[in-house]
Amino acid sequence: MEQLRGKVWSFGDHVDTDQIIPAERLLSDNNDRLGEFMFEKVRPGMTGQVSKGDVIVAGKNFGCGSSREHAPRALLQAGITAVVAESFARIFYRNSINIGLVLVEAKIEADEGDMITIDVEHGTVRNDSNGKEWSIPQYPQYIRDLISSGGLMNRIKEAKRCIGSR
Repeated sequence: MEQLRGKVWSFGDHVDTDQIIPAERLLSDNNDRLGEFMFEKVRPGMTGQVSKGDVIVAGKNFGCGSSREHAPRALLQAGITAVVAESFARIFYRNSINIGLVLVEAKIEADEGDMITIDVEHGTVRNDSNGKEWSIPQYPQYIRDLISSGGLMNRIKEAKRCIGSR
């Protein structure tokens, strides 16, 4: 898994899934464009400013609330490649890993607009804007494989291809 580098978008504690993607946007017609509605009620216009590779840095309990896979999917579709937070709601964490969104559980110092580099393989997060670096827990190999594959469904498809080619 390569290093991830992106601009920081700062959030506080208890960011819930309704803030990430409002419930009224969870229509089947919107499945391929959930990213357009990311944080639309709490940060209007944010999706137009996010670049592919950007990172959210937040406080405690990120992703609390309803257990919907739409929330991490909206982040990925909008261009967010990772979330660094002090802690995550467990179902949000699992849903994110299942679709290939990198989550890092750590308390770091980063201001909105800072550039950070996440090295999942070596277990570090570096704030390129202020030079500080933190050690982070490394994912087990099977989680790294899931993320590298782009999530659980892609990993299953890869396994089926390998089995079918024997």
